[in-house]
Amino acid sequence: MADPKGFLHHGREGAASRPVEERVKDWNEVYVPGSLLPIISKQASRCMDCGIPFCHNGCPLGNLIPEWNDFAYREDWGAAYERLHATNNFPEFTGRLCPAPCEAACVLGINQPAVTIKNVEVSIIDKAWESGNVAPQPPERLSGKTVAVIGSGPAGLAAAQQLTRAGHTVAVYERADRVGGLLRYGIPEFKMEKRHINRRIEQMRAEGTRFRTGVEIGRDLKATDLRRRYDAVVIAAGATTARDLPVPGRELKGVYQAMEYLPLANKVQEGDFVTPPITAEGKHVVVIGGGDTGADCVGTAHRQGALSVTQLEIMPRPGEERAPHQPWPTFPMLYKVTSAHEEGGERVYSVSTTRFEGDEDGNVQWLHLIEVEFIDGKLTQKAGTERRIPAQLVTLAMGFTGTDVQNGLVEQFGLELDERGNIARDADFQTNVPGVFVAGDAGRGQSLIVWAIAEGRSAARGVDRFLTGASELPAPIRPTDRALTV
Repeated sequence: MADPKGFLHHGREGAASRPVEERVKDWNEVYVPGSLLPIISKQASRCMDCGIPFCHNGCPLGNLIPEWNDFAYREDWGAAYERLHATNNFPEFTGRLCPAPCEAACVLGINQPAVTIKNVEVSIIDKAWESGNVAPQPPERLSGKTVAVIGSGPAGLAAAQQLTRAGHTVAVYERADRVGGLLRYGIPEFKMEKRHINRRIEQMRAEGTRFRTGVEIGRDLKATDLRRRYDAVVIAAGATTARDLPVPGRELKGVYQAMEYLPLANKVQEGDFVTPPITAEGKHVVVIGGGDTGADCVGTAHRQGALSVTQLEIMPRPGEERAPHQPWPTFPMLYKVTSAHEEGGERVYSVSTTRFEGDEDGNVQWLHLIEVEFIDGKLTQKAGTERRIPAQLVTLAMGFTGTDVQNGLVEQFGLELDERGNIARDADFQTNVPGVFVAGDAGRGQSLIVWAIAEGRSAARGVDRFLTGASELPAPIRPTDRALTV
């Protein structure tokens, strides 16, 4: 193991962030480059190599966390990288974007701040890229079988890479103009610079994976035609149907879904626009939704020069420590201060939007809200608490309800949906249509990036078995597995 007394000698220490006044003027990642490496060996030494490492239960990928913590402590970066990549295709993504349920399940976290597992992970993979250890792994021989993957988010990319390395010829279809799905256009640059995606795509191309951008299956290419072209299909199209807010004034100009707003800011960084068609510059901005997507909208609005930013959440403010009904090792609902929140703005809890008010030209100007509370489990408005706040740009970041059924993909394949509106699948991630599989949010519903990658890896095993009769690919989860919660 690492230092047997490391957790007694060293406290938790994370990556250093750049000053707020500096980072809001650019779109680079918020952390000081290189700030982790001088401290990460000590942080890795805090891992206790538990007899039963519950961090494994928190992570659906089955990451070998105590093992690569030990190698990082000893600064054996090559071995650490090998153990990290044994279970995770894209640790540079998860190390930046995952909320780290592994840390919530860390045994040390029972009575101390948990091991900085996520920071150790990203340090290992960044060091591997810098050292040139991350190389393409093309298959030794081809199987003669072809697979189409619909969607290039983390689930689709993981499935594609696994199947390519197994010897199948894989083509990834992406409806956007660039590869990456939500990683490309849903995650702001300040959370993950897109160079991390670009070099992974180049690795996958060198391994033999092919990419077709600007093609939406169901509209640009019929699903039935795609099925005839390929021996198997993996649907990894995500859960992209956004939850709406049907209140008076929703039709006003200036009220947008988060995924209408965020991609345009990313397209500026890609060089497609000089200024985004939708911008927060000089406006009072209201973000409805208190999750990670809402925080992404907050940080984006800061960088665009908003006059003010207010984030609304219908639920009460979470506590800063575990509630009794969310015991270790479950993933607790805690009050989080993200980098975007550090940069300013106001967060308002226990409120519900009642209507939007606009000017004579149909532009939103005000948002009307009311305080709410839960009485006997029922959401109830508090009389006399109505008020309005200025709102010249409103983004709806209230989550997603399921996969897109409007583009024809589900109907053309003849797919069955489950009771939650997701695409149904069996134990091998296969749908009711033989040879058609589903991975990621399209089958699971809105979830975390680690679950998406785990789904992609597991679905790849199902596809490989379907094509060849057997498979040596790993399957870290079953379709029915769920996060460690209460």
